[in-house]
Amino acid sequence: MSVKILSITLLLLSVCVCCHSSEDTHGRGPGSKPPCCVDVTKDNMSADVVGQTYRELAARHHCVKAIIFNTKNGEQLCADPDAQWVKDLTAKMKKV
Repeated sequence: MSVKILSITLLLLSVCVCCHSSEDTHGRGPGSKPPCCVDVTKDNMSADVVGQTYRELAARHHCVKAIIFNTKNGEQLCADPDAQWVKDLTAKMKKV
């Protein structure tokens, strides 16, 4: 009887670990972390933005709600989704 309980417990624990692991990556593959912005800029940085795509980031844990753009120097810019320059720029771009 105790072997069955131990087996079921280990199985449930494995399922929990797998579910938690897949939730954190959001389909980005094992080991990769989803983007996280802990702060956003309200300053107009549109001159530094490159490309025609952006990503929306929902507030989660310590991450704040943000729009993520790619910049000229290859970095990601976390911008305030309520800033007017962000609204104007995203209206011309494609969400990914």
